Amino acid sequence: MRNLVTGSAGFIGNAIALRLLERGDTVVGLDNVNPYYDVALKEARLARLRGHPGFREVRIDLEHRERMAALFAEERPERVVHLAAQAGVRYSLEHPAAYVDSNLVGFANVLEGCRQAGVRHLVFASSSSVYGANTRTPFSEHDGVGHPVSLYAATKRANELMAHSYSHLHGLPVTGVRVFTAYGPWGRPDMALFRFTRAILAGEPIQVFNQGRMQRDFTYIDDIVEGFLRVLERVPASDPAWRGDAPDPATSAAPYRLYNLGNDAPVPLLRVIDALEQCLGRTTRKELLPLQPGDVLDTHADVSDLERDTGFRPRTPIETGIARFVTWYRAYYGGRGQEQ
Repeated sequence: MRNLVTGSAGFIGNAIALRLLERGDTVVGLDNVNPYYDVALKEARLARLRGHPGFREVRIDLEHRERMAALFAEERPERVVHLAAQAGVRYSLEHPAAYVDSNLVGFANVLEGCRQAGVRHLVFASSSSVYGANTRTPFSEHDGVGHPVSLYAATKRANELMAHSYSHLHGLPVTGVRVFTAYGPWGRPDMALFRFTRAILAGEPIQVFNQGRMQRDFTYIDDIVEGFLRVLERVPASDPAWRGDAPDPATSAAPYRLYNLGNDAPVPLLRVIDALEQCLGRTTRKELLPLQPGDVLDTHADVSDLERDTGFRPRTPIETGIARFVTWYRAYYGGRGQEQ
């Protein structure tokens, strides 16, 4: 199969592209390799893909309409896995335009490219952040998500609505995957686990928001990749039971579907820090701070639909995943010094 993977230098996109290549698929990997975080890490991820004969690399900004249209016209991908986006809740507080350009304009260009190229299946990354002010847990795809608490979350919810409109109007098969707190080797330096590790090894205090009184459904990268690949193979069809007088947000009369992808095992933040300290063999001082704007207290994924439809549910325990991350971190940065 010929796949276009956007965000191929990113944490999740790179891991998915690698798995597709290893099983014999061809991959066109799109990324602009922007400096939102350490470019050297992104280049090191891309180096993992370049040795595969089925890989072609392109560097394009998603919001560049003409170049995106030309890419789809030239490559004619059969499937698209869309991971490229401006990430980060806190960054969106000070740089809202980056989210409009990449997550809204850029996603519109991806959708139009898929329509013009006759793509068989678009799978795109949404986020657990769309649940926003909802406090009913575990979070279900069948619940309403009309109250985002960050611009990042709002753009991800907008992506879901934009995708549905293309599915409805043009019959484009689309699946949205709401990812819950991805972590693991080759992860993002702006995420908590990465930042905590760097600070602990440097002998610096770590910032713990809401005094540590929060939980996250940490989901290991191998589980996320497997979830995406299972969903990619399951092209959605119209739901014959869908009703306009009682609309289910997770399904549609169009070929459209939403799934949660999380570990279904929320972990208190202080437990994560304790497990990390044990793996590193060091303790650290904690700066207990108030809740950050845009943050939510708890996340918990209901993955019963994912398991029912694909036969898969994430199962990696947090202690196992953290140990693997620390092993990778020490090996990667041992010869490079601390990341920027």
